[in-house]
Amino acid sequence: MSVVVLDLGNVLVRWDPYRAYAGRMSRADVDRFFADVDFATLNHRQDAGRPWADARAEVLATHPQHVDALDLYVRHFADTLPGPVPGSAEVVDDLAAAGVRLLGLTNWSAETFHHAAPAAPAIGRLEAVLVSGEVGLAKPDPAIFRLLAAQFDVDPADAVFVDDSPANVAAAREVGFHGIVFTDAAALRRDLTARGLLGRGPLDAGTAADAT
Repeated sequence: MSVVVLDLGNVLVRWDPYRAYAGRMSRADVDRFFADVDFATLNHRQDAGRPWADARAEVLATHPQHVDALDLYVRHFADTLPGPVPGSAEVVDDLAAAGVRLLGLTNWSAETFHHAAPAAPAIGRLEAVLVSGEVGLAKPDPAIFRLLAAQFDVDPADAVFVDDSPANVAAAREVGFHGIVFTDAAALRRDLTARGLLGRGPLDAGTAADAT
């Protein structure tokens, strides 16, 4: 294998939607907004390319009491990205040093994606990122994995896809990618080392030398 495809949210960059409301709305009011509008579904539609103006029109029609909450989320989206996932940037750098090709595949609104790299600079060190909101497809739709393979000339059998969502990893495997469910950077490093994509650390190397 010579290609690693990385999800971004909660793999390279932390994302917490509640942070958009810190000091602006109570947790109970935010929870009510999220439940009433089914925020997970709404957000997935944004990831799949729907403009935020269309989401606002929908909320205005169905839950007008929550329009201000939606506006707050979009206006303060940068606050939902508190920084890099600990240890992930170092994994990216070590993969790059090992000559591994690095790509990103993210579910992300095209209108807010510009906030990603400033929050986690390792994103800017990837060769390219396929952004769901820019192509009108979102994980776990297998079509987005096929699109990535075609657009970047990737043989899925030669690539590992890393995501914190088991459903997304399962979809990638359906298309022929190897898959790793991300839990933390240390576990990812172990998985990539076991697959031969990263060299063993100094402790492992020393142990091997002692055994010879």
